[in-house]
Amino acid sequence: MDGKKYIIFCCSAVVIAGDAPPASCVFSQVMNMAAFLVLVLAILRFIQLKPKVLNPWLNVSGLVALCSASFGMTLLGNFQISSDEEIHLVGTSLTFGFGTLACWIQSALTLKINLKNEGRKVGIPRVALSASITLCVVLYFILMAQGIHMHASRIQWGLVMCFVCFFGTFAAEFRHYRFEIVCSEYQENFLSFSESLSEASEYQTDQV
Repeated sequence: MDGKKYIIFCCSAVVIAGDAPPASCVFSQVMNMAAFLVLVLAILRFIQLKPKVLNPWLNVSGLVALCSASFGMTLLGNFQISSDEEIHLVGTSLTFGFGTLACWIQSALTLKINLKNEGRKVGIPRVALSASITLCVVLYFILMAQGIHMHASRIQWGLVMCFVCFFGTFAAEFRHYRFEIVCSEYQENFLSFSESLSEASEYQTDQV
């Protein structure tokens, strides 16, 4: 195995199975949908914690980290490693790097803010998942350095599952909140054309 192929296998073992059509099409669609959901989750989480935090920098950092991970997922899914290796590896770094950082930030926010007195109940599993994610990242590079590629790929899949479980824990806190998008019509001070005609006809009837 030459150097280039080793780098490809080392950094993106998960996506090799989805590198060629039609699997690449399905992989891209799944990653785009997942990136959109992560972006929505990041915005809702930021709005949820905004009135609760005293120092907003941690909340803003969590938003930036999740948005960066979401953007990385779009690069990871839409730029296949065989067609554009550099962009694909950048997407991989953004996804797993900022994703891991976001998990630790959200875990800290959970324990610090303690929404509905459930901070420990939700925060402890998040800390455990964050530690598992970090451990998977470390083990992955150790196994790849030793040339144990098969086990490294399994670790990487486990890393993805830990991310999915972590994002699922937000349901525990979102169940206490109601998010609404309000759409209201802009009220003009003048009457519409139909209302003007209606008032004119009523005036003429009164005159008769």
